[in-house]
Amino acid sequence: MTGVATSDLWDERGEDLVSLAVQFQDVGGRVRFEGSVRTVLCRGDNQLVKEAAARPGHGYVLVVDGGGALDSALMGGNIAAAAARNGWAGAVIHGAVRDRAEIGALDFGVKAMGSNPRKSRKDGAGAVDVPVEIGGVAITPGAHLWADEDGIVIDPAAARAEQEGEGEA
Repeated sequence: MTGVATSDLWDERGEDLVSLAVQFQDVGGRVRFEGSVRTVLCRGDNQLVKEAAARPGHGYVLVVDGGGALDSALMGGNIAAAAARNGWAGAVIHGAVRDRAEIGALDFGVKAMGSNPRKSRKDGAGAVDVPVEIGGVAITPGAHLWADEDGIVIDPAAARAEQEGEGEA
C-alpha cells in the first residue's frame, strides 16, 4: 500500500510524471496502490489476464488495456482473488469487471471503467508486456504507477531505467 497521495506526488514531481485523465472507478477493497507496471493488451478476451494473475506478482500492478470496451468483463472475482493471493499490488482495467462485491471484499486494488456480468472469451488473443495506450497516455512495462482516490499517475522514466539496467547484465 502506498502512503503517498497522487496529488502530493504530482506537486513534488510535476511534469516528470503523466496523469491518466480517464475516469476509473475504484472497485477493489484497496483504493491506494502502487508498483511497477506489467501489461496485458486484450479485447474481449481475458485468458492472458487470468494467466498473469496466476503467476507471482512481486508487487507489480497489472495494467489491462481492453480498449475501454464494456461489453464483457476482463476481470472477475476469481481472477482478482488469484492476483491478490499471488502478490500483485493491484490492477487497472481499461474495460469492465464483474463480481464487484467479491472484488471489493479483497485487500487488492482494482480500478476499472465499469462492470458487466457477461464473461469474456478465453481464446488467449492479445499480448503480454507490450506498450499500451490508455486515454492518449503511453504505458510501458516497467513504468511505476501510483493509484488512489484522485486518480492514476505514472513515472515513465522508471521503465527506461529498468530497460537500461537489463542491458547491463
